[in-house]
Amino acid sequence: MHVFDRRTGLNVLFDEVEVSEAQWARAPRQVSIALTNACDLACPFCYAPKTAAVLDAARLCAWVDELNAEGCLGVGFGGGEPTLYRRLPQVCRHAAERTSLAVTMTTHAHRFTPQLIDALAGAVNFIRVSVDGVGSTYEKLRGRPFTDLVQRLTRIGQTFRFGLNCVVNTHTLSDLDAVADLAASTGAAELLLLPERPARSRPGSSPHTVAALHQWITNYHGPVVLTLGEGDSGSLPTAQPLPGETGLRAYAHIDAAGTLRRTSYHSAGERVDDRGVIAALDRLQQKGVA
Repeated sequence: MHVFDRRTGLNVLFDEVEVSEAQWARAPRQVSIALTNACDLACPFCYAPKTAAVLDAARLCAWVDELNAEGCLGVGFGGGEPTLYRRLPQVCRHAAERTSLAVTMTTHAHRFTPQLIDALAGAVNFIRVSVDGVGSTYEKLRGRPFTDLVQRLTRIGQTFRFGLNCVVNTHTLSDLDAVADLAASTGAAELLLLPERPARSRPGSSPHTVAALHQWITNYHGPVVLTLGEGDSGSLPTAQPLPGETGLRAYAHIDAAGTLRRTSYHSAGERVDDRGVIAALDRLQQKGVA
């Protein structure tokens, strides 16, 4: 039995309580949803599709309702850049007020104005801000002033719990100490480290870079919690608190064209049609994508 508090992110597993498979949740524990493929940045390592696509808000809210009814614990909105989605406040408010789902979001944060913060306050439980370096490294990769980012983080931290995401490659590896310091100084709850994945003719992080990242993690003694993407831990000792929730029981992704996939990196998927998200999930499982 898995109990979750969306306000704090606390997970409690009562592994001495066994329930029949018929009582297991049909939905994944967490579902990420790309609201739009649009983005106003052009990061060289971005893997998101560049074809124009945006989800219909009414369909999206129906999917959120279905996931909630089928035992999902949280939805994470991304893109593209989710703050370019015109109905973002309304969709987040729908999830917060009509479901028990945790609502999270991954963003570059540069569109977080006081007005948007007010519109999302109380409707978003956690915000993940993509950083990928500090100072000139950040500015070269993301094309925005680093000082602007720090100001946005300060604003966000006054209203929301948040964490930083850092794609790790040869350009950002040397900035890890500074990124960790940024996370600590701005009050971030966690630092998510993501070795770059191969995308659009880029090879991704080399074995040397991944090994250096693992060594950095081993030597890290900072106050901010470190997290890694699934499958990126290598030989690092990591806890597996939910051993029964793996594959599509743990996580699924819906892209901005409405296709459900195992993750955003997988090419195989199933269209979410009028039969709903769980029907698409069942079809994906039948294909052996678990």
